[in-house]
Amino acid sequence: MNAPVHGFVAPGWERVKGVLQANLDSGADLGAGVSAFHRGQCVVDLTGGWFDRDKKTEYTSETLQLVFSTTKGVTAIAIAMLVQRGLLDYGAPVAQYWPEFAQHGKQDATVAQLLSHQCGLFTVDGEITLQEALDWNTITSRLAATAPSWPIGTKHGYHALTYGWLAGELIRRVDGRGPGRFVAEEIADPLGIEIFIGLPEQFEPRVSRLTNEPVDPSAPPVDPEIAKMLADLMGPDSPGGRALSLNGAFGVISEGDGVFNTRAVHAAEIPAANGITNAKSLAIMYAATLAPINGVQLISDSMRECVSTTITPSGEADACLIMPTTFGMGFMTHGQFTPYAGSGSYGHPGAGGSVAFAQEARQLSFAYVMNQMAANLASDVRAQRLIDATVQCADEAR
Repeated sequence: MNAPVHGFVAPGWERVKGVLQANLDSGADLGAGVSAFHRGQCVVDLTGGWFDRDKKTEYTSETLQLVFSTTKGVTAIAIAMLVQRGLLDYGAPVAQYWPEFAQHGKQDATVAQLLSHQCGLFTVDGEITLQEALDWNTITSRLAATAPSWPIGTKHGYHALTYGWLAGELIRRVDGRGPGRFVAEEIADPLGIEIFIGLPEQFEPRVSRLTNEPVDPSAPPVDPEIAKMLADLMGPDSPGGRALSLNGAFGVISEGDGVFNTRAVHAAEIPAANGITNAKSLAIMYAATLAPINGVQLISDSMRECVSTTITPSGEADACLIMPTTFGMGFMTHGQFTPYAGSGSYGHPGAGGSVAFAQEARQLSFAYVMNQMAANLASDVRAQRLIDATVQCADEAR
C-alpha cells in the first residue's frame, strides 16, 4: 500500500515527488515534508506519510515539526538582519554588546568567532538541570561565566545547543526582543510563514512527535561500526556528547522519545535546536535570502555573500564532531559534512535528518522535515536523495 502524498509539484519537478513516495513506501520515512523554490517560485510543496506511529492521522500541510539544528539557520538569518541594520558587527567583540561575556578571557572574542563555533563554549562549566537550561537568564548567565575550552580562535567545535543562547542573547541585547519574538515579527509574519522558537500552546496539537523507532521492524539494524562511532562521538564524557546534551541536561539528543517531545522544551527558546515549523516555511525563508518573496528580501546580496562564506579553516577537524565541518556566520556551508546542492550552498541540517539551505548559483532553496529520526547529525540519505532529485530538476529547467 502506497503512503499518502499530497501537495504541489510544478511540471518538470515530478522526480522529487517520486523520491518522497519511495522514502515513505520503503519505511525510511514515517511522515515528512519537502519544499523547494526555484528562481523565486514554488516548484515543490509536498507532505506525505503519517503524523503518528499508529498511522491513524496523515502528515499534512497543517503538521508542524521540531527540526533540531535546522533552527540554527533561522537564527543566523536573524543575526544577519541585525548586522545589516547596523546594530551588530561581525568583527566587533561580543562583550561590546554583552559586557558580562568578557569573563575568563573572553573579552576579545568576536561575533564572527562566536557564530562560527570558535569560542570553546560548547557547554557550560559544571552541572546544570534541564529546568535551569530552559530559563533564559540562567543559561545565558552560566555561559557568560564559562571559561572557553580552548584558546578562542585556535580551533572550532560544534556548539550544538549553546550556539542558540549565545547568538540569541546578542539579538536580545541589541534589539530588545528575544529571538523567538524577533523571528516571529521580522521573519515569519512578513513572509506569511510558520516558524516558532518558543511554540505558543495553541499550536501544540499540530506538532508531530519525533521517533527513532524503525518504521519497518524488518529493516536491517544500524551498521555496528556506525553505532560504535556514534557511541564514541556522543559518549557522556566526550566533547560531542557534552555539547549535544549540555552535560546531560537534555539526555541524548538523538532519542526521539526524549525531552524534545515535551511541552516544556517546545515552549522554551532554544534558538539552536527547538525550532518548530514546516518544509514550505523554511524553503520560503531561504528563498527570501536570495531575492524578494512576496516583496520581502531578508538580507541583501552583499550580506548573503558575507554570511555564506566559509570562515573555518579548510579541512580543520571539528573539536566536537571529530570530522571536518565548515561554518560561515552561523550557517553550515557546503563541505564534506554538509554537501547540500554543491558549492555555494549555505544552510543548516538538524539531528535525525531535517535540513534547509539555499544556493545562489541555481537560485534554489530547499527544505526537508520529518518525524522519523535517523542515527545521524547531517548528510541524511533520505534528504540527500530528495536534494539530488531537486538539483537534477533545477538543472533541466535551465
